[in-house]
Amino acid sequence: MKKRFLIYGFIAVVCLQAIAAQSSIPASVVSAFQKARMPILEQSADPTDFTVPLLNGGTRKLSALRGKVVIFNIWATWCPPCRAEMPSMEALYQKYKNQGLEILAVDSGEAEQDVARFIRQNGFTFPVGLDINDKITEPYQTGYVPTSYIIDRKGKIISIVVGSMSWDTENVYKAFDALLAQ
Repeated sequence: MKKRFLIYGFIAVVCLQAIAAQSSIPASVVSAFQKARMPILEQSADPTDFTVPLLNGGTRKLSALRGKVVIFNIWATWCPPCRAEMPSMEALYQKYKNQGLEILAVDSGEAEQDVARFIRQNGFTFPVGLDINDKITEPYQTGYVPTSYIIDRKGKIISIVVGSMSWDTENVYKAFDALLAQ
């Protein structure tokens, strides 16, 4: 039994190293994301750049966030899974915003006043973008909201999370510890 466990452990380490070598994503990040049950891409990808108007005024250009770890989240106020994950996303943001984490939650297709009311009522502080005509999020749509793209400091997408997630668990924190350390 012990021998089998050691063999499986060795195989897991070799597989993690192979994925990391193939994708240029460090093995420590791959391992931490897998433990958090967050998918990791086999090959990191370049995001489509955009500039989005922000709810509180101004704009944000995705490429201007290079050097930070970014969660680009596509959501809507009418979406129950989106609403469910937002408090845990706020907790993650509060924990890591001073360490290089940026969240850019882009609402897809809704009126500014509806989005503003929802954000204000819930006290969320992360940046919220408005894609009233769905032009910005269109290249990213998976057909499901919420969808979150996790972008490393090099500006590469390393993970795509489709559906709601609890962003404030110990394993997710460890995954972001590993990613922010890069």
